[in-house]
Amino acid sequence: MTAPSIVWFRQDLRLSDQAALAAAAHEGPVVALYVLDDESPGEDRIGAAQRWWLHHSLKALAADLEVKGVPLVLRRGESAAELKSVAKATGATRVHAIRHCEPWWKAAEMRVAKSLDLVLHGGNHLAAPDAVRTQTGGRYRIFTPFWRALSDMMPPSEPMRPPARIEDAGAKGDTLADWNLLPAKPDWSKGFDVWTPGEAGAHAALDAFADHVADYGSARDLPSEGGTSHLSPHLHFGEVSPAAVWHRLAAHDRSHAFLREIGWRDFAANTIDQFPDYARRNGRPAYDKLEWRTGKASDCDFATWTRGRTGYPIVDAGMRQLWTTGWMHNRVRMIAASFLVKHLLIDWRRGERWFWDTLVDADYGNNSVNWQWIAGSGVDASLFSRIMAPLVQSAKFDASGYIREWVPERAHLGDNAIHEPGDVPGYPAPLIGHREGRERALAAYAAAR
Repeated sequence: MTAPSIVWFRQDLRLSDQAALAAAAHEGPVVALYVLDDESPGEDRIGAAQRWWLHHSLKALAADLEVKGVPLVLRRGESAAELKSVAKATGATRVHAIRHCEPWWKAAEMRVAKSLDLVLHGGNHLAAPDAVRTQTGGRYRIFTPFWRALSDMMPPSEPMRPPARIEDAGAKGDTLADWNLLPAKPDWSKGFDVWTPGEAGAHAALDAFADHVADYGSARDLPSEGGTSHLSPHLHFGEVSPAAVWHRLAAHDRSHAFLREIGWRDFAANTIDQFPDYARRNGRPAYDKLEWRTGKASDCDFATWTRGRTGYPIVDAGMRQLWTTGWMHNRVRMIAASFLVKHLLIDWRRGERWFWDTLVDADYGNNSVNWQWIAGSGVDASLFSRIMAPLVQSAKFDASGYIREWVPERAHLGDNAIHEPGDVPGYPAPLIGHREGRERALAAYAAAR
């Protein structure tokens, strides 16, 4: 009798274009295993918003696997120990998995490989991060040349179809409800009903976006318009592969405006593959000298920022959208992050941690690379001295409709007045003036230099 193989699911919760699943199904009986590992990640264990998504994504994956003839086996604990336990119970010796770049997953892979035959496959990126090389064989640290090199390797392979049938190895596991991934009362996730986690939801979102991806280049910066893809959480949890996205959209996205964003996701993976502690440490050591505000006043300002009560309508709209839906418009993310780092002079790492806990698409690579880009501290970053003016950004990108939706205290104002801080009942005065915040940030930057 053929020994079963284990498919170790992580951030690749799909059946289509799933090389690990295809390889295991070809060999014989399969144990489809997901381990909730809150031990290996340490402080990077998934946040509350991601746990909500994970619950529903695992539920969808279990249903899809059931159709193919196998259950989704759930285990909770340290990954290597749980894989070893399942292998012993089923007689499996081989584990198939999609390769991951997050430092805790790489460490877990090393532990698993000590006791089991671990076979790693590609599939979570357009190309393996360490495969995109300079002409001298080095690694890229700047996005533009990385994107040129990656583009020369495209298109990716055609997505694989899911196995028609999978033979069950008969393993047992936990019950999803026992993991308590969903929020307890009071339920803060009611606004999350805008999402449909799972592979079917991912492909529905992809199909819907394909209809207007040609307009992405001009529409993506307009918060009041539905010009973004809403694919980021589906990509983070691996409910759709980047290759599938590329092949679905390439013919419509002739300028590669959106495909370039998929390339940025690969660049972020390339960055954390080189710098595993990128969410903790400045990419440019010179920024270690920058003195961030600390103490009671800065703590109060940070809390005010998280609640969307800064007195800057575009910033507050974004922070309220984040808390309600687990997501924020991409242009507004930059504005809100810049405000925290520059206007409030609060360490970018505090913002990164808040996004990690509240975003359904909180990806270690994207989150840390984007925050360091805004802070100017990254290996590829905007200048610290480039300080976004929230009021200018709000008017420039016509955020009036967006503000009316998320800051209803100001909904009665006209399209010009709605962007400006003002004396509106129930709405706070600005935490700090733009000029004052800008000058304070530049002074701190000059002192650090």
